[in-house]
Amino acid sequence: MMAAAWNMSILKTDRAVWHPVNGQDREWVQQELESILASTHFCNSKRYPALLRYVVESALTGRGDLKERTLGIEVFQRPPDYDTNADTIVRFTAGEVRKRLSLYYHDHPDGRVQITLPSGSYTPEFLIADEPAAGAILIKEEASAVPVTQVWGAEAAAVDRGDRVSLRDKRRPVWIAGISLLLLAAIAVTGWRFRPHPPDVLDQFWRPVVGEGQRTLICPGGVVFAPNNLSGVVTAGKDTQYPFVSMQIATAIGQLGGLLQREGAMYEVRSSVGLPLNELRDRPVILLGGYNNDWSIRLLSGLRYHFSVNPEGVILDSQDAGKHWQRDTSLSYSSADDYALVARFRNQTTGSVIVVLAGLGRNGSEAASEFATNPHYLEWLSQRLGKDLSQKNIEVVLKTSVIDGKTGAPSVEAFYSW
Repeated sequence: MMAAAWNMSILKTDRAVWHPVNGQDREWVQQELESILASTHFCNSKRYPALLRYVVESALTGRGDLKERTLGIEVFQRPPDYDTNADTIVRFTAGEVRKRLSLYYHDHPDGRVQITLPSGSYTPEFLIADEPAAGAILIKEEASAVPVTQVWGAEAAAVDRGDRVSLRDKRRPVWIAGISLLLLAAIAVTGWRFRPHPPDVLDQFWRPVVGEGQRTLICPGGVVFAPNNLSGVVTAGKDTQYPFVSMQIATAIGQLGGLLQREGAMYEVRSSVGLPLNELRDRPVILLGGYNNDWSIRLLSGLRYHFSVNPEGVILDSQDAGKHWQRDTSLSYSSADDYALVARFRNQTTGSVIVVLAGLGRNGSEAASEFATNPHYLEWLSQRLGKDLSQKNIEVVLKTSVIDGKTGAPSVEAFYSW
Protein backbone atom coordinates (compact mmCIF):
# COMPACT_ATOMS: atom_id res chain seq x y z
CA MET A 1 0.00 0.00 0.00
CA MET A 2 1.23 3.53 -0.74
CA ALA A 3 2.60 5.23 2.34
CA ALA A 4 0.60 8.36 1.64
CA ALA A 5 -2.58 6.44 2.42
CA TRP A 6 -1.49 6.17 6.05
CA ASN A 7 -0.94 9.56 7.63
CA MET A 8 -0.79 9.47 11.41
CA SER A 9 -1.49 13.18 11.69
CA ILE A 10 -4.88 12.96 9.97
CA LEU A 11 -7.41 10.57 11.53
CA LYS A 12 -10.69 9.87 9.76
CA THR A 13 -13.39 7.32 10.49
CA ASP A 14 -14.78 7.05 6.96
CA ARG A 15 -13.40 5.09 4.05
CA ALA A 16 -11.92 6.27 0.79
CA VAL A 17 -11.83 4.63 -2.63
CA TRP A 18 -8.48 2.97 -2.99
CA HIS A 19 -6.62 1.33 -5.89
CA PRO A 20 -4.27 -1.60 -5.27
CA VAL A 21 -0.89 -0.83 -6.77
CA ASN A 22 1.40 -3.69 -5.75
CA GLY A 23 1.46 -7.33 -4.76
CA GLN A 24 0.71 -6.77 -1.08
CA ASP A 25 -2.28 -4.56 -1.92
CA ARG A 26 -3.70 -7.20 -4.22
CA GLU A 27 -3.12 -9.89 -1.63
CA TRP A 28 -5.12 -7.89 0.92
CA VAL A 29 -8.01 -7.64 -1.55
CA GLN A 30 -7.75 -11.36 -2.35
CA GLN A 31 -7.86 -12.23 1.36
CA GLU A 32 -10.92 -10.03 1.84
CA LEU A 33 -12.60 -11.70 -1.14
CA GLU A 34 -11.99 -15.18 0.29
CA SER A 35 -13.42 -14.10 3.66
CA ILE A 36 -16.54 -12.78 1.95
CA LEU A 37 -17.06 -15.92 -0.14
CA ALA A 38 -16.63 -18.16 2.91
CA SER A 39 -19.38 -16.28 4.78
CA THR A 40 -22.94 -17.55 5.14
CA HIS A 41 -24.10 -14.83 2.76
CA PHE A 42 -22.23 -16.44 -0.17
CA CYS A 43 -21.07 -19.98 0.64
CA ASN A 44 -24.39 -21.70 -0.11
CA SER A 45 -24.65 -20.30 -3.64
CA LYS A 46 -22.81 -20.91 -6.90
CA ARG A 47 -23.85 -17.86 -8.92
CA TYR A 48 -23.15 -15.06 -6.46
CA PRO A 49 -19.58 -16.15 -5.62
CA ALA A 50 -18.88 -16.77 -9.33
CA LEU A 51 -19.84 -13.22 -10.30
CA LEU A 52 -18.11 -11.52 -7.37
CA ARG A 53 -14.90 -13.49 -7.82
CA TYR A 54 -14.81 -12.76 -11.54
CA VAL A 55 -15.29 -8.99 -11.27
CA VAL A 56 -12.83 -8.62 -8.37
CA GLU A 57 -10.10 -10.69 -9.99
CA SER A 58 -10.71 -8.90 -13.29
CA ALA A 59 -10.17 -5.58 -11.53
CA LEU A 60 -6.99 -6.87 -9.89
CA THR A 61 -5.61 -7.91 -13.28
CA GLY A 62 -6.48 -4.60 -14.92
CA ARG A 63 -9.72 -5.55 -16.69
CA GLY A 64 -12.04 -2.62 -16.03
CA ASP A 65 -15.39 -1.42 -17.35
CA LEU A 66 -16.98 -4.86 -17.42
CA LYS A 67 -20.15 -5.18 -19.51
CA GLU A 68 -23.29 -7.21 -18.85
CA ARG A 69 -22.88 -9.30 -21.99
CA THR A 70 -19.24 -10.08 -21.17
CA LEU A 71 -20.27 -11.35 -17.74
CA GLY A 72 -23.15 -13.35 -19.17
CA ILE A 73 -20.80 -15.09 -21.60
CA GLU A 74 -17.76 -15.61 -19.37
CA VAL A 75 -19.37 -16.21 -15.97
CA PHE A 76 -22.71 -17.81 -16.85
CA GLN A 77 -21.73 -19.44 -20.18
CA ARG A 78 -24.39 -17.67 -22.23
CA PRO A 79 -23.95 -17.74 -26.04
CA PRO A 80 -22.33 -14.60 -27.52
CA ASP A 81 -25.58 -13.43 -29.13
CA TYR A 82 -27.87 -14.00 -26.15
CA ASP A 83 -30.65 -11.46 -25.47
CA THR A 84 -29.72 -9.49 -22.34
CA ASN A 85 -33.25 -8.06 -22.15
CA ALA A 86 -34.85 -11.49 -22.03
CA ASP A 87 -32.14 -13.14 -19.92
CA THR A 88 -31.46 -10.91 -16.89
CA ILE A 89 -29.21 -13.28 -14.97
CA VAL A 90 -26.33 -10.77 -14.74
CA ARG A 91 -28.47 -7.88 -13.49
CA PHE A 92 -30.34 -10.05 -11.03
CA THR A 93 -27.19 -11.70 -9.69
CA ALA A 94 -25.37 -8.36 -9.37
CA GLY A 95 -28.28 -6.96 -7.36
CA GLU A 96 -28.12 -9.93 -5.01
CA VAL A 97 -24.33 -9.57 -4.69
CA ARG A 98 -24.72 -5.91 -3.68
CA LYS A 99 -27.32 -6.84 -1.09
CA ARG A 100 -25.21 -9.64 0.34
CA LEU A 101 -22.09 -7.48 0.48
CA SER A 102 -24.09 -4.97 2.51
CA LEU A 103 -25.19 -7.72 4.89
CA TYR A 104 -21.63 -9.01 5.17
CA TYR A 105 -20.19 -5.62 6.08
CA HIS A 106 -22.98 -5.05 8.56
CA ASP A 107 -21.55 -8.08 10.38
CA HIS A 108 -17.87 -7.28 9.62
CA PRO A 109 -17.46 -3.48 9.64
CA ASP A 110 -13.84 -3.26 10.82
CA GLY A 111 -11.78 -4.90 8.09
CA ARG A 112 -8.82 -3.11 6.55
CA VAL A 113 -10.27 -3.36 3.03
CA GLN A 114 -13.88 -3.45 1.86
CA ILE A 115 -15.16 -4.55 -1.56
CA THR A 116 -18.21 -2.91 -3.09
CA LEU A 117 -20.09 -3.24 -6.37
CA PRO A 118 -21.50 0.22 -7.15
CA SER A 119 -25.07 0.39 -8.40
CA GLY A 120 -25.24 0.54 -12.18
CA SER A 121 -21.73 -0.82 -12.61
CA TYR A 122 -20.08 -4.22 -12.78
CA THR A 123 -16.63 -2.90 -11.88
CA PRO A 124 -15.92 -3.23 -8.15
CA GLU A 125 -14.52 -0.52 -5.93
CA PHE A 126 -12.15 -1.09 -3.04
CA LEU A 127 -12.49 1.02 0.09
CA ILE A 128 -9.90 1.43 2.78
CA ALA A 129 -10.09 2.95 6.23
CA ASP A 130 -8.17 6.19 6.64
CA GLU A 131 -7.26 5.30 10.18
CA PRO A 132 -4.96 2.41 11.24
CA ALA A 133 -6.19 -0.77 12.85
CA ALA A 134 -6.35 -0.64 16.64
CA GLY A 135 -3.07 -1.55 18.34
CA ALA A 136 -0.92 -1.08 15.24
CA ILE A 137 2.01 1.32 14.95
CA LEU A 138 2.38 2.48 11.37
CA ILE A 139 5.55 4.01 9.98
CA LYS A 140 5.25 6.58 7.23
CA GLU A 141 8.16 6.61 4.78
CA GLU A 142 8.04 9.95 2.97
CA ALA A 143 10.27 9.19 -0.02
CA SER A 144 10.36 5.41 -0.21
CA ALA A 145 8.56 3.14 -2.62
CA VAL A 146 8.69 0.35 -0.02
CA PRO A 147 5.15 -0.31 1.35
CA VAL A 148 4.34 0.64 4.92
CA THR A 149 5.10 -1.97 7.55
CA GLN A 150 3.13 -2.65 10.71
CA VAL A 151 4.91 -3.45 13.95
CA TRP A 152 3.33 -5.08 16.97
CA GLY A 153 4.35 -6.15 20.49
CA ALA A 154 8.06 -6.26 21.26
CA GLU A 155 8.94 -4.86 17.86
CA ALA A 156 6.83 -1.78 18.60
CA ALA A 157 8.81 -1.32 21.77
CA ALA A 158 12.01 -1.52 19.75
CA VAL A 159 10.72 1.28 17.54
CA ASP A 160 9.92 3.39 20.60
CA ARG A 161 13.52 2.90 21.83
CA GLY A 162 14.85 4.40 18.59
CA ASP A 163 15.78 1.14 16.89
CA ARG A 164 13.49 1.87 13.94
CA VAL A 165 16.05 1.81 11.14
CA SER A 166 17.92 -1.27 12.27
CA LEU A 167 14.70 -3.19 12.88
CA ARG A 168 13.35 -2.29 9.46
CA ASP A 169 16.59 -3.19 7.74
CA LYS A 170 16.72 -6.46 9.66
CA ARG A 171 13.17 -7.45 8.66
CA ARG A 172 13.29 -6.29 5.04
CA PRO A 173 14.91 -9.40 3.42
CA VAL A 174 12.39 -11.71 5.12
CA TRP A 175 9.52 -9.39 4.22
CA ILE A 176 10.56 -9.17 0.57
CA ALA A 177 10.92 -12.97 0.32
CA GLY A 178 7.49 -13.49 1.87
CA ILE A 179 5.79 -11.01 -0.46
CA SER A 180 7.51 -12.59 -3.47
CA LEU A 181 6.15 -16.01 -2.54
CA LEU A 182 2.67 -14.59 -1.99
CA LEU A 183 2.78 -12.81 -5.34
CA LEU A 184 3.85 -15.98 -7.16
CA ALA A 185 1.09 -17.92 -5.43
CA ALA A 186 -1.46 -15.26 -6.34
CA ILE A 187 -0.40 -15.37 -10.00
CA ALA A 188 -0.70 -19.17 -10.05
CA VAL A 189 -4.12 -19.15 -8.37
CA THR A 190 -5.40 -16.40 -10.66
CA GLY A 191 -4.26 -18.34 -13.71
CA TRP A 192 -6.08 -21.43 -12.50
CA ARG A 193 -9.27 -19.53 -11.75
CA PHE A 194 -9.36 -17.82 -15.12
CA ARG A 195 -8.86 -20.97 -17.15
CA PRO A 196 -12.03 -22.15 -18.92
CA HIS A 197 -14.33 -24.08 -16.59
CA PRO A 198 -17.12 -25.82 -18.52
CA PRO A 199 -20.47 -25.71 -16.73
CA ASP A 200 -21.56 -29.00 -15.20
CA VAL A 201 -24.67 -30.77 -16.42
CA LEU A 202 -26.76 -29.73 -13.41
CA ASP A 203 -26.01 -26.11 -14.20
CA GLN A 204 -26.83 -26.72 -17.87
CA PHE A 205 -30.19 -28.29 -17.14
CA TRP A 206 -31.30 -25.73 -14.54
CA ARG A 207 -29.74 -22.61 -16.10
CA PRO A 208 -32.91 -21.65 -18.03
CA VAL A 209 -34.79 -21.74 -14.71
CA VAL A 210 -32.40 -19.89 -12.39
CA GLY A 211 -31.33 -17.58 -15.21
CA GLU A 212 -34.81 -16.08 -15.42
CA GLY A 213 -33.98 -13.95 -12.39
CA GLN A 214 -37.47 -14.43 -10.96
CA ARG A 215 -38.84 -16.35 -7.98
CA THR A 216 -39.40 -19.95 -9.08
CA LEU A 217 -42.74 -21.57 -8.32
CA ILE A 218 -42.65 -25.22 -7.21
CA CYS A 219 -46.17 -26.47 -7.85
CA PRO A 220 -47.04 -29.99 -6.61
CA GLY A 221 -50.31 -31.73 -7.35
CA GLY A 222 -52.80 -32.23 -4.55
CA VAL A 223 -54.68 -35.37 -3.56
CA VAL A 224 -57.22 -36.64 -1.04
CA PHE A 225 -57.67 -40.13 0.36
CA ALA A 226 -59.77 -42.61 -1.63
CA PRO A 227 -59.33 -46.08 -0.10
CA ASN A 228 -61.26 -47.80 -2.91
CA ASN A 229 -58.98 -46.41 -5.63
CA LEU A 230 -55.97 -48.49 -6.73
CA SER A 231 -53.51 -45.85 -5.56
CA GLY A 232 -55.44 -45.06 -2.37
CA VAL A 233 -55.90 -41.42 -3.42
CA VAL A 234 -57.63 -39.28 -6.03
CA THR A 235 -56.83 -35.84 -7.36
CA ALA A 236 -58.12 -33.08 -5.10
CA GLY A 237 -60.89 -30.95 -6.57
CA LYS A 238 -60.90 -27.17 -6.73
CA ASP A 239 -63.16 -27.01 -3.68
CA THR A 240 -60.83 -29.15 -1.54
CA GLN A 241 -59.67 -27.01 1.36
CA TYR A 242 -56.86 -29.25 2.60
CA PRO A 243 -55.21 -31.27 -0.19
CA PHE A 244 -52.05 -33.14 0.73
CA VAL A 245 -48.99 -34.55 -1.00
CA SER A 246 -47.39 -37.97 -0.72
CA MET A 247 -44.08 -38.67 0.96
CA GLN A 248 -42.56 -39.13 -2.51
CA ILE A 249 -43.65 -35.66 -3.63
CA ALA A 250 -42.48 -34.17 -0.32
CA THR A 251 -39.06 -35.73 -0.97
CA ALA A 252 -39.02 -34.22 -4.45
CA ILE A 253 -39.87 -30.76 -3.07
CA GLY A 254 -36.93 -31.05 -0.67
CA GLN A 255 -34.53 -32.07 -3.46
CA LEU A 256 -35.61 -29.22 -5.70
CA GLY A 257 -35.62 -26.63 -2.95
CA GLY A 258 -32.09 -27.59 -1.94
CA LEU A 259 -30.87 -27.40 -5.53
CA LEU A 260 -32.43 -23.98 -6.14
CA GLN A 261 -31.02 -22.67 -2.88
CA ARG A 262 -27.51 -23.80 -3.82
CA GLU A 263 -27.94 -21.98 -7.13
CA GLY A 264 -28.92 -18.83 -5.25
CA ALA A 265 -32.46 -18.81 -6.68
CA MET A 266 -35.55 -17.79 -4.72
CA TYR A 267 -38.57 -20.08 -4.77
CA GLU A 268 -41.97 -20.70 -3.24
CA VAL A 269 -44.23 -23.76 -3.02
CA ARG A 270 -47.92 -23.57 -4.01
CA SER A 271 -50.38 -26.42 -4.51
CA SER A 272 -51.72 -26.79 -8.03
CA VAL A 273 -55.25 -27.27 -6.69
CA GLY A 274 -57.32 -24.34 -7.93
CA LEU A 275 -54.21 -22.38 -8.95
CA PRO A 276 -55.13 -19.84 -11.68
CA LEU A 277 -53.09 -19.32 -14.84
CA ASN A 278 -51.93 -15.82 -13.85
CA GLU A 279 -49.98 -17.36 -10.94
CA LEU A 280 -47.87 -19.28 -13.47
CA ARG A 281 -47.12 -16.39 -15.79
CA ASP A 282 -43.77 -14.65 -16.28
CA ARG A 283 -41.75 -16.76 -13.86
CA PRO A 284 -40.18 -20.23 -13.92
CA VAL A 285 -42.51 -23.01 -12.82
CA ILE A 286 -41.70 -26.56 -11.70
CA LEU A 287 -44.74 -28.84 -11.89
CA LEU A 288 -44.65 -31.97 -9.73
CA GLY A 289 -47.02 -34.84 -10.38
CA GLY A 290 -48.95 -36.08 -13.38
CA TYR A 291 -52.61 -36.97 -13.04
CA ASN A 292 -52.84 -35.23 -9.66
CA ASN A 293 -51.67 -31.95 -11.24
CA ASP A 294 -54.00 -30.43 -13.83
CA TRP A 295 -51.33 -28.02 -15.02
CA SER A 296 -48.96 -30.87 -15.92
CA ILE A 297 -51.64 -32.46 -18.08
CA ARG A 298 -52.57 -29.16 -19.77
CA LEU A 299 -49.10 -27.75 -20.46
CA LEU A 300 -47.71 -31.04 -21.77
CA SER A 301 -50.66 -31.66 -24.08
CA GLY A 302 -49.03 -30.09 -27.14
CA LEU A 303 -45.66 -31.84 -26.75
CA ARG A 304 -44.48 -35.08 -28.29
CA TYR A 305 -44.68 -37.05 -25.05
CA HIS A 306 -47.77 -36.27 -23.00
CA PHE A 307 -50.39 -37.77 -20.73
CA SER A 308 -53.53 -39.29 -22.19
CA VAL A 309 -56.74 -37.67 -20.97
CA ASN A 310 -59.06 -40.47 -21.96
CA PRO A 311 -58.22 -43.08 -20.95
CA GLU A 312 -56.08 -41.89 -18.06
CA GLY A 313 -52.91 -43.55 -16.81
CA VAL A 314 -51.01 -43.59 -20.13
CA ILE A 315 -48.06 -41.66 -21.57
CA LEU A 316 -48.44 -41.21 -25.33
CA ASP A 317 -46.03 -40.45 -28.18
CA SER A 318 -47.66 -38.11 -30.71
CA GLN A 319 -45.14 -39.14 -33.39
CA ASP A 320 -45.66 -42.87 -32.93
CA ALA A 321 -49.26 -43.90 -32.31
CA GLY A 322 -48.22 -47.44 -31.46
CA LYS A 323 -45.94 -46.41 -28.62
CA HIS A 324 -47.21 -45.79 -25.11
CA TRP A 325 -46.32 -46.46 -21.48
CA GLN A 326 -48.65 -47.47 -18.65
CA ARG A 327 -48.58 -49.32 -15.34
CA ASP A 328 -49.58 -52.96 -15.07
CA THR A 329 -52.98 -52.74 -13.40
CA SER A 330 -52.99 -56.49 -12.73
CA LEU A 331 -50.38 -55.87 -10.03
CA SER A 332 -50.87 -54.03 -6.79
CA TYR A 333 -50.04 -50.33 -6.85
CA SER A 334 -47.04 -50.88 -4.54
CA SER A 335 -45.51 -53.48 -6.89
CA ALA A 336 -46.18 -52.22 -10.44
CA ASP A 337 -43.43 -50.41 -12.35
CA ASP A 338 -44.14 -46.71 -12.80
CA TYR A 339 -43.43 -44.36 -15.69
CA ALA A 340 -42.76 -40.64 -15.74
CA LEU A 341 -42.08 -37.61 -17.88
CA VAL A 342 -39.25 -35.13 -17.38
CA ALA A 343 -39.74 -32.04 -19.52
CA ARG A 344 -38.17 -28.58 -19.68
CA PHE A 345 -39.47 -26.11 -22.24
CA ARG A 346 -40.48 -22.50 -22.73
CA ASN A 347 -44.25 -22.24 -22.83
CA GLN A 348 -45.97 -19.54 -24.89
CA THR A 349 -49.06 -19.51 -22.68
CA THR A 350 -47.20 -18.69 -19.47
CA GLY A 351 -44.32 -16.82 -21.15
CA SER A 352 -41.75 -18.63 -19.02
CA VAL A 353 -39.70 -21.79 -18.61
CA ILE A 354 -41.68 -24.81 -17.42
CA VAL A 355 -40.17 -27.91 -15.85
CA VAL A 356 -42.45 -30.92 -15.46
CA LEU A 357 -41.46 -33.85 -13.24
CA ALA A 358 -44.50 -36.04 -13.43
CA GLY A 359 -45.18 -39.74 -13.01
CA LEU A 360 -48.23 -41.80 -13.78
CA GLY A 361 -48.10 -42.33 -10.03
CA ARG A 362 -46.24 -40.88 -7.07
CA ASN A 363 -43.24 -43.22 -7.51
CA GLY A 364 -42.74 -42.00 -11.06
CA SER A 365 -42.80 -38.38 -9.90
CA GLU A 366 -40.15 -39.16 -7.30
CA ALA A 367 -37.98 -40.86 -9.95
CA ALA A 368 -38.38 -37.88 -12.28
CA SER A 369 -37.19 -35.51 -9.56
CA GLU A 370 -34.19 -37.72 -8.84
CA PHE A 371 -33.31 -37.82 -12.53
CA ALA A 372 -33.42 -34.01 -12.87
CA THR A 373 -31.30 -33.35 -9.77
CA ASN A 374 -28.67 -36.06 -10.23
CA PRO A 375 -25.64 -35.19 -12.41
CA HIS A 376 -25.05 -38.89 -13.18
CA TYR A 377 -28.34 -39.17 -15.08
CA LEU A 378 -28.06 -35.74 -16.70
CA GLU A 379 -24.54 -36.55 -17.90
CA TRP A 380 -25.91 -39.64 -19.62
CA LEU A 381 -28.60 -37.51 -21.28
CA SER A 382 -26.10 -34.83 -22.32
CA GLN A 383 -23.91 -37.41 -24.03
CA ARG A 384 -26.88 -38.78 -25.97
CA LEU A 385 -28.16 -35.38 -27.05
CA GLY A 386 -24.66 -34.25 -27.95
CA LYS A 387 -25.24 -30.65 -26.91
CA ASP A 388 -25.36 -28.26 -23.98
CA LEU A 389 -28.52 -29.15 -22.06
CA SER A 390 -29.35 -25.46 -21.61
CA GLN A 391 -29.74 -24.82 -25.33
CA LYS A 392 -32.79 -26.93 -26.19
CA ASN A 393 -36.23 -27.92 -25.00
CA ILE A 394 -36.10 -31.47 -23.62
CA GLU A 395 -38.47 -34.37 -22.95
CA VAL A 396 -37.53 -37.71 -21.37
CA VAL A 397 -39.70 -40.75 -20.66
CA LEU A 398 -38.57 -42.71 -17.59
CA LYS A 399 -39.31 -46.09 -16.07
CA THR A 400 -38.78 -46.96 -12.43
CA SER A 401 -39.23 -50.23 -10.57
CA VAL A 402 -41.49 -50.18 -7.52
CA ILE A 403 -40.97 -52.73 -4.74
CA ASP A 404 -43.14 -52.65 -1.62
CA GLY A 405 -44.03 -49.06 -2.47
CA LYS A 406 -40.39 -47.95 -2.66
CA THR A 407 -39.06 -46.17 -5.75
CA GLY A 408 -36.17 -47.70 -7.67
CA ALA A 409 -33.58 -45.99 -9.85
CA PRO A 410 -34.92 -44.31 -13.00
CA SER A 411 -34.05 -45.64 -16.45
CA VAL A 412 -34.63 -43.85 -19.76
CA GLU A 413 -37.25 -45.23 -22.17
CA ALA A 414 -37.18 -42.40 -24.72
CA PHE A 415 -36.01 -38.82 -25.12
CA TYR A 416 -36.47 -35.94 -27.52
CA SER A 417 -35.16 -32.37 -27.92
CA TRP A 418 -36.03 -29.48 -30.20
